[in-house]
Amino acid sequence: MSGAGPEPDMELYDLRVTVDAIEGRSVCGMAVGDYFELENSAHLRLPEGRHFCVWALASVLPFLAAKQRDLGAGDWLERDTLFCCPDPEERLTMRVERVRRRPMNSADLT
Repeated sequence: MSGAGPEPDMELYDLRVTVDAIEGRSVCGMAVGDYFELENSAHLRLPEGRHFCVWALASVLPFLAAKQRDLGAGDWLERDTLFCCPDPEERLTMRVERVRRRPMNSADLT
């Protein structure tokens, strides 16, 4: 986002996706507390020197665009925050949290 652009016309949440629990064996080498952040609509950030399993990422990715927006009070995705990795041996659960609201200009995103 450039500072000289038009005024923001929308807001999106930055998100943090954290490994909440691993009830099986950690095949991918992640541990409880590992995380990534989704900022500025589409910037994926990992702590330096850390990784996040691509299969766990793939399982939560379809929901992130919706979690970045305000949803109706009756929408199940507004209430649900836990998502599971597809590996049945791992039984890894991730928590999606909204960490901050970010004013944005939709023209910068399309």
